[in-house]
Amino acid sequence: MSANPPLRILLCAPRGFCAGVVRAIDAVEQALKLHGAPVYVRHEIVHNKYVVDGLKKKGAIFIKELDQVEDTSRPVIFSAHGVPKSVPAEAASRNLKAIDATCPLVTKVHREAEIHHRRGRHLIMVGHAGHPEVVGTMGQLPEGAITLVETVADVAALQPADPEALAYVTQTTLSVDDTAGIVAALLARFPAMVAPHKEDICYATTNRQEAVKAVAPRVDAMIVVGSPNSSNSQRLREVGERAGCRLARLVLRAEDIDWVEFAGIGSLAITAGASAPEVLVEEIIDAFAARFAIEVETVSTADESVFFPLPRELRPQAMA
Repeated sequence: MSANPPLRILLCAPRGFCAGVVRAIDAVEQALKLHGAPVYVRHEIVHNKYVVDGLKKKGAIFIKELDQVEDTSRPVIFSAHGVPKSVPAEAASRNLKAIDATCPLVTKVHREAEIHHRRGRHLIMVGHAGHPEVVGTMGQLPEGAITLVETVADVAALQPADPEALAYVTQTTLSVDDTAGIVAALLARFPAMVAPHKEDICYATTNRQEAVKAVAPRVDAMIVVGSPNSSNSQRLREVGERAGCRLARLVLRAEDIDWVEFAGIGSLAITAGASAPEVLVEEIIDAFAARFAIEVETVSTADESVFFPLPRELRPQAMA
């Protein structure tokens, strides 16, 4: 039997879980510890089927809307993506025990939107229609107070009532380069538009995209570990392709790899979206190790030490 062909794997760092995702998953696990099963979670706590399935096994019940809560004495957790203001209001009207696990960096965008609105500015949001984070942010303000743009063409079509009273915010998980193009178009058309104090695209999205750009031109293929409905994971795949990697695939598990596509490669980059656990990265490395003689090198482009504390209701002192 012939020896396995050699394969050099470049492992991107940073990759995988960000601080907001860790906080959201920990919030569900801590709620289960404090209150017992079940606890309800509105929408996927993070966009990763493996994570969601694991929490289901521990006693989390995932629901689409609050009217699906059968036992109103149980806690209900809001996902890391954030929710429209109508959701906490509905929870209060139903006397539900709500725990908000919105990522603090998404909450920052919500607060900025509210401040601009109070100051009489119309908001432009750069993001993807229908994404839970966009729905949540647009739901912070009255109907019509925010206009969503997804492309430079959308910017060209804008007809604001007062071009001098505009501000913009962005979804936190967008492509850094795409967003820069859209923002440049906004500022070219509306020079008086107010920008965020600090960029809305989060540190984790930016860092993971930079790591991909660093390795993509050096490899034959790339795997992004993540779920198809994860915005930041999809952006990583696109960034890899644009940076020069001819074969970039988004996969959830090793079983999803099309091995025919990866036959004959000599080098491979692996990264993971911000909601993908490291255990899935290891699973995929093991799958390649079964077929190739692998040599793994980590390529690090940034150090991350961000930490977010649990929602107040779940901290130890809240139980004292």
